[in-house]
Amino acid sequence: MKSVLVTRPKHQAETFVRELEQYGLTSFVFPTIEIRPVPGWKVPDLSSFSGAFFTSPNSVRFFMEHLLEEAPEELDKLRGIRVWAVGKTTAGDLARYGIATEPVPKIADAVSLMAEIESEVLSGNAFIFLRGSLSLGTIPEVISRRGGILTEITVYENVKPSASDTEIVRQLIREGKLDCISFTSPSTAENFFEAIGTTELPERLLIAAIGTTTASALEKLGVRVDIVPPYFDGPSFAKAIAEALQSHP
Repeated sequence: MKSVLVTRPKHQAETFVRELEQYGLTSFVFPTIEIRPVPGWKVPDLSSFSGAFFTSPNSVRFFMEHLLEEAPEELDKLRGIRVWAVGKTTAGDLARYGIATEPVPKIADAVSLMAEIESEVLSGNAFIFLRGSLSLGTIPEVISRRGGILTEITVYENVKPSASDTEIVRQLIREGKLDCISFTSPSTAENFFEAIGTTELPERLLIAAIGTTTASALEKLGVRVDIVPPYFDGPSFAKAIAEALQSHP
């Protein structure tokens, strides 16, 4: 039975593990980032913004949990402004709160999202960006360049893996017990290779990236990318990994 290392945070890994199991694949879960909420921030008056940006399910989860606890009256205001989401999963999580989003690009990354927004939508208008501690600067850069005003709130932070868990993964790699390592964000990739201390991996070990942004991050590290799904979501990712491993010796 082929095995896949899942580098997602624990609270997100369970669904992906089940998707891999549907294809007869075994999973080892090694969260290269653990997610925890950032305390101390206040929910602003959302009616003062023309739109909001969410780039991950984590940004939805931690913002909405805090909003509903601290300022539930702001939910209707959020429903009344334009909301952009990176990826179908993030948009789906927002929909559970009755929040409609702008059309989601096929390529689920911030670059593609911002490329589809016309300059006049951004110019002179105020926006809020709900982000994680490792979020890239694409959205702030584009909004600033096009004359918009941006408020950023870091709603969650990323915690790196422990030394003991890292040593277990090194041993799995040394003993040839892994067939594929899957990465779902640039930070999962960067933290993984920082943790294990090398980008040298066995040639037979396939590397899977959920999308082009993650693939680019791996390539910048000098790591070969073998698998990128046609659609950048969990089910498509699991299917692409299964198909690649089926034909892999």
